[in-house]
Amino acid sequence: MNVLIFNGTMDSSPYTTANRLTGYFEEQFRQKGFSTEVFSPVGGHIPFFEYPKGEIPEPVKKMCDAFCKADVHVWLTPLYHGSMTGVMKNTLDWLEMTSKLSNPYLTGKVVALVCWGDGSQAMQGINAMDSVAKALRAWVLPFSVPIMKEHLYDQETKEFSTHYRNKFDRLVSLLGDSRIGHKQVVNM
Repeated sequence: MNVLIFNGTMDSSPYTTANRLTGYFEEQFRQKGFSTEVFSPVGGHIPFFEYPKGEIPEPVKKMCDAFCKADVHVWLTPLYHGSMTGVMKNTLDWLEMTSKLSNPYLTGKVVALVCWGDGSQAMQGINAMDSVAKALRAWVLPFSVPIMKEHLYDQETKEFSTHYRNKFDRLVSLLGDSRIGHKQVVNM
């Protein structure tokens, strides 16, 4: 199974929450034998969305290929003004280039959602990503992880708290299991 981990931030520092979460999920999926790919707008050079009047930009083609070849996705974003980051939404807008494919957008993909914020409003980011994923014809995993950042890290070890590690591990497990169940539903 191919897993795409979509880090929806522009921060390239290895110690940010986004990059630590990306690394954690990547490692968990690899331990289960899944093939993983990480996509982040910071390395993708995705231009501001404008329907192309000519050739589709090469970075957009590569991004669309990565999103389409993955069986399942994990989308990660900090809460920004009640939603996902602008660069994340811009990247997702470029999936319009897949509209003419036999399976357009994210048809049949299973998407898991993770958002974090300084207060207790991370669910707003989950809801924003949920709306976009469904508009792109994806199946959203019914288990998501809204994070209160003040509880994400253990104060002594500075690693993810046991509470959140358990949630992340459950998400990974459900996402792997959901792919089996999803194939059964799709093939009915």
